[in-house]
Amino acid sequence: MPMRLLRAPLTWIAVAVLVVGAATALYWFQPWKLVTDTEVHEELVAVPSAVASAVPSTGSAGPSRPATPSPTPAGPVLLGGGEFVSHEHDTRGAARIVRTADGRHRLELVGLDTSNGPDLQVWLTDQPVRTGPSGWRVFDDGRHVALGPLKGNRGDQAYEIPAGTDLAGLTSVSIWCERFAVSFGAAALTTAG
Repeated sequence: MPMRLLRAPLTWIAVAVLVVGAATALYWFQPWKLVTDTEVHEELVAVPSAVASAVPSTGSAGPSRPATPSPTPAGPVLLGGGEFVSHEHDTRGAARIVRTADGRHRLELVGLDTSNGPDLQVWLTDQPVRTGPSGWRVFDDGRHVALGPLKGNRGDQAYEIPAGTDLAGLTSVSIWCERFAVSFGAAALTTAG
């Protein structure tokens, strides 16, 4: 009886469908990523915690002159940042936007710790960060700027923000899973200062 079953065309069709289905499921869900980590340790910009306003000394006890506006700092400047909140997966760490000394902008993820997953992207978005399931799927509803694939699910990493990007209104960053259209975690970018 078993040999007859192996010779039946329907048996081979069923086996082929099962193999194709299993291969598709493995490709789509990539379950091994739930138990593997990719650590990244890129150098982050050293940003002064506060910029002291320098008032030139007159060197005399005479009347004080009004302070002149200070020029834009020559070094790197922290423009904004915030802490990650968990969405579909537990996510910890911080995000910050830095203007470098040469005027470029970059997003830095500091101490990121999240799950690995398929097709994870780093997005700057105009959507508010909400906790709970109501905040998981909102980041593709409005304006977003894709900065590239997530380099690693753990550690410090930096992403160049394309020149000419209008940062006005981009108030959050999301670790976005393109494949399932869901946020693993997000951080509100509050203005520094």
